[in-house]
Amino acid sequence: MNAPHAPLPLLTFPDADKSPLSIRAKALVFFDPRSHEVRDEVERLAPLPQPVLIHGETGTGKELLARHIHRASERPGLFVAVSCSALSRNYADAELFGYAPGAHNGPVGSRAGWFGSANGGTLYLDEIADLPLSLQQKLLRVLQEREVLRVGAREPVPVDVRLVAATSIDLGQAVKAGKFLEGLQQYLHDGNLTLPPLRERIGDIQPLAEYFLGVHAQRLELSVPQIASDTQRALESYSWPGNIRELENVIHFALLVSPDEEIRPEHLNFSGGAAGSGGVAGPGGKTEVNEAALERLVRQPGVEAQLRALLQRLERERG
Repeated sequence: MNAPHAPLPLLTFPDADKSPLSIRAKALVFFDPRSHEVRDEVERLAPLPQPVLIHGETGTGKELLARHIHRASERPGLFVAVSCSALSRNYADAELFGYAPGAHNGPVGSRAGWFGSANGGTLYLDEIADLPLSLQQKLLRVLQEREVLRVGAREPVPVDVRLVAATSIDLGQAVKAGKFLEGLQQYLHDGNLTLPPLRERIGDIQPLAEYFLGVHAQRLELSVPQIASDTQRALESYSWPGNIRELENVIHFALLVSPDEEIRPEHLNFSGGAAGSGGVAGPGGKTEVNEAALERLVRQPGVEAQLRALLQRLERERG
């Protein structure tokens, strides 16, 4: 008889790594049955040497899952996360594979590149389909031959790197369109791992909402309100196009505008415009909140600055 699975812990980013690669999820839990399936597949893949390709929408927690795979693999090297969309088109070779002395103006000596930094560990490539085809070909060659030729070097350097890649698109379609290398897709094929969107993991919504509520309440030095039962139903019935990242924003907003010890549906600011999102419908269908409640909240010490920072961040994200 098989022993029951121990639940995976709450997955969050370490305090030393708070700069996001993109709009990413900051926590991941495994309460929903669909998440149990992901957990089982992670337990199967983590100790194996093969590469892993994580499929999932933006904000589902792909990097958190990749970090957990690295920890569970017990590889002694570092976990190195790279956003493929952020690589310089002119210097991507050097950034990924490193460069020899004199290959670039700058520091004397060679730079190991992201592959060198991840030697003995795991290299996480976020949105791998954003790599240009020429770089995909070099990447595949490095992975297959387990050695890297730095820019400007004459001899290759052995590397021991496990690749965990992530994508939010169908790579098969990208191959058919001539935008992704078929050989690289085949290299990643055996380690496919799908992370479902939050709307398909309803059992994870309430634990995540309570976690984010506690985190932001502690940071703002506010009491932690309860999530009303009809609020929970509203959270679980929403489609969550922004996934976990959107859930955090909604809970953060609700904490700031709820005037008492309970979060109600009218405090939920859904981007999809669901009923009760962020207030009640006023004239012209516009969303309104209780102005007196907002004024009482803003007068609390420190809250005005937090609201200003929140509004600035929302402006940048919509921007």
